[in-house]
Amino acid sequence: MNIIRNDIRNVAIIAHVDHGKTTLVDMLLRQSGVFRANEKLTERVMDSNDLEREKGITILSKNTSVQYGNTRINIVDTPGHADFGGEVERVLMMVDGVLLLVDAFEGAMPQTRFVLRKALALHLKPIVVINKIDRKDARPDEVINEIFDLFVELGADDEALDFKVIYASSREGYAMRELGDPKENLIPLFESIMENIPAPEGKPEAPLQFLVSSLEYDNFIGRIAVGRVERGTIRREQPAVLMKRDGAQVNVKVNVLQTFSGLRRVDIQEASIGEIICVSGIGDITIGETLCDRECPEAIAFVDIDEPTISMQFMVNNSPFAGREGTYVTSRHLRERLMREVETNVSMRVEETACR
Repeated sequence: MNIIRNDIRNVAIIAHVDHGKTTLVDMLLRQSGVFRANEKLTERVMDSNDLEREKGITILSKNTSVQYGNTRINIVDTPGHADFGGEVERVLMMVDGVLLLVDAFEGAMPQTRFVLRKALALHLKPIVVINKIDRKDARPDEVINEIFDLFVELGADDEALDFKVIYASSREGYAMRELGDPKENLIPLFESIMENIPAPEGKPEAPLQFLVSSLEYDNFIGRIAVGRVERGTIRREQPAVLMKRDGAQVNVKVNVLQTFSGLRRVDIQEASIGEIICVSGIGDITIGETLCDRECPEAIAFVDIDEPTISMQFMVNNSPFAGREGTYVTSRHLRERLMREVETNVSMRVEETACR
């Protein structure tokens, strides 16, 4: 029998570069009580690698969760640039709705179109957040009309066209259902998520299906598969079968199960339908594969990943200035770094050339 998990909401935040997406996630974390009162905080806590902090953009999708009342809201922070589209489309498989964040002055930009098309194709429930409403040049009414026209152009159905609108300032940490409402906190946004993002539904007693939508890597435990339990219940030490994308079936065992709590991963003993979790201890697991009950090996169809947008060749530097700047500049160091990246980035291809 199907049950509805009212204690869970899964939502992705999508936006164009510099429309305030990562700042909004910061504020959601802060106002949900994830951090201790005496904890030292940095800005853009979800931009966790050096390049993201330097450029001020999100490159890798990341998962976090916040608690609102008795409900855990799993949040996926997605990249804000089309060059990282391979990160976007696969993580949308984990959620039931999206927050479409749009600058109150700039309006819908190219990345908004790019990701929104993918979200609408998956029939994800949208909530439109008009951000930076505190700007002096904000034009919220015009921007909402532009967004509606974009939905129509992308072939949105009637349900998607009836999107809810929240006005917000992620920098100031407030949200409003209507212009002119009190500017207090993000509770109106939390409540809109609870009211409009569908709760996961499924059969916890059915045979297991867990779809791998993202990867992380740990030097000690290797690959960590991140995904959503689509059917049944997954337990620690459970024997299972891994359905590869080429049709092969591999018998495996689930060694470690974790879930997201704020910015941390915490160990759990089991997880059921709708939960976004981490599975580790399966060496060659990759994105798009399905972990199933051994008695019922049924793979879940997965979206095609965008091919790489640029190509690059790394060659020996024969310049007279070679080796005078930088720390890790040898081909061995570059190769190690590239191979480490391929462990988790399925949108990237690395081909070794013949030595010359």
